[in-house]
Amino acid sequence: MDHRVEFLYLSEPDTIAAGVNNAEQCVNTCAEVFQLLAKGDYLMGSSNHNSHGMGIIFPKESPFPNMPVAGPDRRFFAMPAYLGGRFDVCGNKWYGSNAANTQKGLPRSILTMVLNDKDTGAPLAFMSANLLSAARTGAVPAVAARYLAKKDAGTIAMIGCGPINKSCFRNIMTQLHGIKKAYFFDLFLEKAQAAADWAKQTYSIECSATDSLETALRDADVVTVAASRLKPLYIDSHWLKKGATVLLTGPATGDEDFWLKSKLVLDHVGLHKNYVEEAVASGDRANYYKGVIGGPIYTLIDAGKLPPLDEFTSLGQIVNQDKPGRTSDDDICVFVACGMAVFDVAWAYDVYQNALSKGIGQKLKIWDEPALG
Repeated sequence: MDHRVEFLYLSEPDTIAAGVNNAEQCVNTCAEVFQLLAKGDYLMGSSNHNSHGMGIIFPKESPFPNMPVAGPDRRFFAMPAYLGGRFDVCGNKWYGSNAANTQKGLPRSILTMVLNDKDTGAPLAFMSANLLSAARTGAVPAVAARYLAKKDAGTIAMIGCGPINKSCFRNIMTQLHGIKKAYFFDLFLEKAQAAADWAKQTYSIECSATDSLETALRDADVVTVAASRLKPLYIDSHWLKKGATVLLTGPATGDEDFWLKSKLVLDHVGLHKNYVEEAVASGDRANYYKGVIGGPIYTLIDAGKLPPLDEFTSLGQIVNQDKPGRTSDDDICVFVACGMAVFDVAWAYDVYQNALSKGIGQKLKIWDEPALG
């Protein structure tokens, strides 16, 4: 019997060669994941199988000189999951994050992904995951755009012009073929202008950069939000066009009408219920909610102004045609995504399969025979 265990190592250039940036394929893969979520064919962390993940959050101060202390976006996080269907595999995304990285010429977060055999636990692949994570993060709102945006959508607004929202924009554009004009908003106008220049060159559409959020929103049929946490983003419902679709991949607040008079769709209700459970366990719901994209919704539920989470719609239910999506061209639809490891597992699996079929990557050995067999 062969007891050898080896895995495929994929560097960032390897993942590029294996198609990690193939936006259209990634969106289709994420649509499959939504189908499996709605059916329940998945597992994530915690006893309720719906945890976003487990993190190391550093203290504000420490008596130990080498222990890291809190800083902007400073943490380590593990996001494990099992995904069924054709994937039938386990995996874990692991990353360290620190806003100070940019001063060293590094990304804010440095991510890796491991896939494991569901039965033996043996590693199948270990890969660079910055591009992978950005791709699936962008593909999730693109699936929402497929099912919630008006078919004749002609204008789009990009709120926050960093790399994650650039991925969102790129993925969303694979689904919206009638876009003729785009608006770009950022706290830093030069970043908005750089994004506008990129989009104009890439998509040959009219592009406008602005540091006025109202200007960016007024004419937008579709809005993608993934803005910096440096300054809370406030959306006035009166700034939104009738029939707009707002895709929240990053945190935002707004007036009550923004939440109460919109059709709210969540990435997955189970995930949001887990966030609320964690908030309750923390003993400080209000403070916990501030760090979660869905926080404003949970606050309104606690105040009795929105129904319980069990009555909300998950996008997978719309994908599976169990619940309706957009029912009127006048509806303002708001989609809220908070990050689920199952999407990382799915896209990593497809990249891994592409790499195997193309002979990309390096096989690394764990053992020929286990020393502790």
